[in-house]
Amino acid sequence: MVFNTGAALLDAIVLAVVSREPEGAYGYKITQDVRQVMELSESTLYPVLRRLQKDECLEVYDVECAGRNRRYYKVTEKGRLQLNLYECEWSRYSAKINSIFEGGNLSV
Repeated sequence: MVFNTGAALLDAIVLAVVSREPEGAYGYKITQDVRQVMELSESTLYPVLRRLQKDECLEVYDVECAGRNRRYYKVTEKGRLQLNLYECEWSRYSAKINSIFEGGNLSV
């Protein structure tokens, strides 16, 4: 992708990906799902996950898997509210950008 991705957009994408899994998702799966829409390294993802956890948008728990612990991330109620805000903002923002690309009215 040629466009830079800001922290808010990355937070929104990660929250959206994690919210699709009712029991939560682990880091590698989150990385793979996000990579379907944008380039992302694990070294970029984990600071985002920690920031969302610190902001109480994600909760974390560990599950043993094949003799090792796998860390899962689950969206909290605060995280769902934040995701709803991101979705509303994205809808408005993308409508304005699409309007410019399509040569329409800028007051969308």
